[in-house]
Amino acid sequence: MTSEIVLNNAKIVLADRVLEGHLVVRDGAIAEIGEGRGGAGEDLGGDYLLPGLVELHTDHLEGHFMPRPKVRWNKMASVQAHDAQVAASGITTVFDALRVGMDEDANITAADMREMADTIAVAVDERRLRADHYIHLRCEVSAADVLEGFELMQGNQRLRLASLMDHAPGQRQFISMETYRTYYQGKMKLSDSEFDAFCERRMRQSQENAPRNRPVIAERCRQAGITLASHDDATTEHVREALELGTALAEFPTTAEAAGASAAAGMKVLMGAPNVVRGGSHSGNISALDLHRSGHLDVLSSDYVPFSLMQAVFVLAEREEAGLPAAVRLVTKHPAEVSGLVDRGEIAPKKRADLVRVRAAPEMPPIVRSVWRTGERVA
Repeated sequence: MTSEIVLNNAKIVLADRVLEGHLVVRDGAIAEIGEGRGGAGEDLGGDYLLPGLVELHTDHLEGHFMPRPKVRWNKMASVQAHDAQVAASGITTVFDALRVGMDEDANITAADMREMADTIAVAVDERRLRADHYIHLRCEVSAADVLEGFELMQGNQRLRLASLMDHAPGQRQFISMETYRTYYQGKMKLSDSEFDAFCERRMRQSQENAPRNRPVIAERCRQAGITLASHDDATTEHVREALELGTALAEFPTTAEAAGASAAAGMKVLMGAPNVVRGGSHSGNISALDLHRSGHLDVLSSDYVPFSLMQAVFVLAEREEAGLPAAVRLVTKHPAEVSGLVDRGEIAPKKRADLVRVRAAPEMPPIVRSVWRTGERVA
């Protein structure tokens, strides 16, 4: 039996323009887009209708699993709570970031990550979730146990994206040692001498482990058809290395030099939506707004605040005069394309009916009023 819904009186954000009219969904896909009314259906009251947002990198799931120090929450309940938050933010496709390669201060294990990955897969199969969930594996290549953790994650069919990370001090994200000190010394409550020893240990681990771990993980991703991302590239040498490894996505480049080199080489450049909303990087690195102005920004990620993805769209459209369709492409069409999910990411005939109704007012955060995934209202 055919199922159909009609959404009327909407400002429909297409890939290249905004159309005031109606949209028809039939059997979970977009069947018709047109001006004016499209027959009996739901009146959206002139609100915007956007494609469902596609999130490639959110670290938010761990916070639901470990809401307090030494507290572990039920994994399925954690996944469902995380899912409710991302769906209410307008995200209909999400890549949940799980890490392998544990730091000495980690209070989580690779086994925990595999169990969480399996829990996500079960939740998808049992239709417990509002958004469509995939896995983004964050591989800390400076850690001695990253290969063991990577091997433990293999076989999960939701794993489609992996990033190669190295958070050792003095490079990439933490070029500034003062920024690194502020972040880690306070977090770990270390004395000056303890912090100095900690930094020396981290840098030694990076030098010993990263050069051999990067190519091994990259090759295994290639064999498994997993999209590869670099992370926190700061120099043209970092970009050259990423290209040699087959990288498609440059996550959070920390300098204009690295972002420009990545874009010139054909990689998509991803930056954090919180960087856009705040007007700058919390680590003191390059501003996402500067990269947008230079034409070197392709994808936005909510990173650590799920709702920032929707906020950033309207910040760019209103304050940067980017135009709403162009801003929306950064969180829909572009991330869908780079992750190989070509059935979604824009409002167009035959695409998945992943849709978000949004009410916006100048200088105020937008309001997500309704969310549909494959034509089914989920929020």
